[in-house]
Amino acid sequence: MEITLNDKKHTISENTSLYEIVFSQLGDKQKGVAVAVNDSVIPKSNWEKHLLNANDTILIIKATQGG
Repeated sequence: MEITLNDKKHTISENTSLYEIVFSQLGDKQKGVAVAVNDSVIPKSNWEKHLLNANDTILIIKATQGG
């Protein structure tokens, strides 16, 4: 099935969790990360339980330091 991740199309397997997508993009470096699916923020505690659907739009934002 196809999803959009940070404005790019990706093909993923059925029953893929949001955690799997975040881990594939960031590995263990998930501190300071916010994730939204279809414009709704998903708490980190729900990433493993949240299964993605065809045509979902995912936005991963990572906080950075700087001035």
